[in-house]
Formats: sequence, structure tokens, C-alpha cells
Amino acid sequence: MDAVYAVLNRIKGAYAMGILCSDFPGQMVAAKKDAPLLIGYGKNENYIASDVTALLAQTKTVSYMEDGETAVITADQVQIFDRDRFLLEKEKHLIEWDVSAAEKGGYAHFMLKEIMEQPEAVRKTISPRLADGEIVMEELNNASELMKDISRIYIVACGSAYHVGMTGKYALERLLHIPVEACLASEFRYSEPLLGESALVIVISQSGETLDSMEALREAKRKGSKVLSIVNVMGSSIAREADYVLYTWAGPEIAVATTKAYTTQMTLLLMLGVYLAKQLNGIEQEEYAVIIRELQDLPEKISVVMNDPDRYQKAASRYFNHNSVFYIGRNLDYALGLEASLKLKEISYIHSESYAAGELKHGTISLIEPGTLVVALATYEPLVEKSLSNIVEVKSRGAEVIAMTTERTVSLIESQASEVFVIPKVHSLLQPVLGVIPLQLFAYYVALNRGCDIDKPRNLAKSVTVE
Repeated sequence: MDAVYAVLNRIKGAYAMGILCSDFPGQMVAAKKDAPLLIGYGKNENYIASDVTALLAQTKTVSYMEDGETAVITADQVQIFDRDRFLLEKEKHLIEWDVSAAEKGGYAHFMLKEIMEQPEAVRKTISPRLADGEIVMEELNNASELMKDISRIYIVACGSAYHVGMTGKYALERLLHIPVEACLASEFRYSEPLLGESALVIVISQSGETLDSMEALREAKRKGSKVLSIVNVMGSSIAREADYVLYTWAGPEIAVATTKAYTTQMTLLLMLGVYLAKQLNGIEQEEYAVIIRELQDLPEKISVVMNDPDRYQKAASRYFNHNSVFYIGRNLDYALGLEASLKLKEISYIHSESYAAGELKHGTISLIEPGTLVVALATYEPLVEKSLSNIVEVKSRGAEVIAMTTERTVSLIESQASEVFVIPKVHSLLQPVLGVIPLQLFAYYVALNRGCDIDKPRNLAKSVTVE
């Protein structure tokens, strides 16, 4: 241990490590700083991991290590010490996830299983927060206290969670009438954000261990801002360090490409916006009642969208050999396109980009040529006619077009597209929750046709615990 402490006193930066020495067989020393590390307790076996999901098949009992702590671990004993080498009594947490959730359960891939679990995941996220026709968020205690003196909101996240933040920007600005900015966590600290007591920072992370997001959270707290986190893993680092935490109840997500965590994050963030608007008298009762009804119906409508897999399979079989795909959309559809594009590129290895449809004419349209595949998202009803003009624009240059729209506007779109995905019409703020389902399935079947490793795409990790 003296050697370990000597090394730890000299190294800089973030780390989470397990140290082995041939002189001490059967023993491991663990240490961490600024990176997640937890200990799993088994019967005559103990473990370390950076993410609780990795331990589900072995144990459900864990402890979370804090910065400066070290642990001496053998098969039958765990001793944890503070930075002054005093022995600690660490609290043990029981992970309530069912181990069967970490098994494929008859599906070819975890990703497909997790797509199909979305109705139930969304139901579990919504149901505890609806009571007597109202959104209830007991975790926040007092909305007026949370929003006291708040004049600006930052939504900070990485990857798909950032795309949730983009959706949240549009929704929360409309509902709360204050500036909202969606920020990449990796850039947040270096962009000199206007933090302080007047800023609320919302941090979104599936694992609750994303290091870039954690560092953004710490920066916000250093500058005096309130921090609210939306995470999927109870007791995770981001959940512990935030002032407020809202949990999604998606259950464990094994596939690297997120699906059900994304939909539950988006649903919960939209519910948060509606809840705050209601508490602060920023939403009409009639609109509020419509949203409540449609939240209750949302899981069933997700099931309806998933009940036509043949359409997505056929489209994927037709287009899987394309080398490049462009997604276009406006407003909420633009944010949705960012997520759809990421899904396709990360699991199928097809080059894909997403653009605000109105920006095509400012340069990107030069890339559209005969045979180019364009996926046009036109579910945001106030801008459907403008989206239609963009579809005509790319089609006239030879693009093949897959369009997605709602049952209420399909008659405007279908004649201009080679393929149309039709989804139920719901309140515009909830439309992206339904809209992402066909795009996830399309990406999945494209990757399947290409023979890709869908659950574990090359060069990617589920929980990104490095900067």
C-alpha cells in the first residue's frame, strides 16, 4: 500500500484503476479520482467496475467509491480507506434491476429488445409522476424554489443525451419563456457559460458516470448554479453530486446505441418543462389537460408505431447499400434528425449527416445528386408545408426520399417520397417521442442487412468515463 500511495501522490488527472502485484496474489487495490469506480460484492468474490450494468450478472450489491479513497479487495473481503488511510464503513446499495433485463430474452440483439421495451420503459417513467390529472414531481419539492431567480437554463449532455437536450431547448423555451441553451458537455467548461445563481443547469446522462458531463456539473456548482440531473442509474456519480435528480425508469441498457434511455430521457425532460410551466402559471389549462391525456396514452401509441416492422425492414433492404444518408427537418424535427443520423452511423457505419432543412440551400444541397438518400422528417405540423418544399427541392435534384410524417399530414407528403413512415398525431411537444421509433428500427435493420456488430459497434463504449 505504501507504494500505491506514493504513486497516487505523484500522478495527475482523472483515473480509476485496479492494481495487481505478483507479491500479493489474490489481492487487488482500487483507487479513483474524478472518474467513476464502484465495488460489487458477491459470495466469495468481489468486483470493481465503472458502471453498474457490468456487474448485473454477478451481483446487485455495490458501494460507490469517492475521490481519494482506496480499497483493498480479495475474494472474501473488501476494505476501503479514506485519503488519511482510516478504514471506512461504506454504505452498500442494492441495485433493483432484474438480471433478466441484461439477457437477450429470445431477441437477436439487445438493441432490438431494448427498442421493443420502450412502451414499458416510458410507462414506468410516466406513471409515478401522474396523479389525478396532474404531473407530480416529488423529487423537486418546490418548483418555485427551484426556479427562483432563474433567468437562463443550460441543458448539458453528450451524444444522444445532447439530442434530448436539443429537443428540450425548443420545448422549454416555448413553455417557460426564458433562454435555454443545449450544450455539449465536452465544450461546456471551455465556452465561458454565464453561470451563477441565475442559471439552472440540467445534466442528462444514461449511466450517470459520463465524465465530460460530470465535469460540467462540477463547474456549474463551483460557479454557484443549481444543478438538476436526469439519469437512469440510481446512486451514480452525477445523481449523487447534483442538487436535484430525476430518474428515468428505463432499466439496464446493454446495447451501446441507446434507444429506451433516449426516449425516457426525452419524455421526462418534456414532463419537467410542462410541470414547471404549470407551477409557474406559464401554460393554459386546456393545453395542459391535452398533454396529460396524451402522456397517459403515449406508451400505447409507441406500441402502435412498432407494430409495423415489415415497413422498416423493407425500406432497410432497399437502401442499406447507400454510402451516404442525409436527414433533414425543422424545429423539433431537426433535433430528431440529429439522433436518427447518429443511430444510423454508429451501428451501420454509413456516413450520415443531419441538417436543419432550411440550411440546405446554404451549401449542403451541392452534395445532393441522383441516388442520394434523404430522410425528410415532417412531423412538426406548423412547418410541414415548408418541409414539403425542401423535399421537392432535393427530389428535383435526383434524391431518393424517405419521409416521415403524421397521419394528419400524410396526404401532403406521400406523393413526393419513395417511402413514407406514418406515425400517430399527438401534441407537438410529444411528437418526437413517437418519431424516433421508426428511425431506430430503420437504423437497426440497415445494420442487420450490412452484417454489422449491432450491440457493440467498433470503437465505441457504453459508458464513456474519459474526457
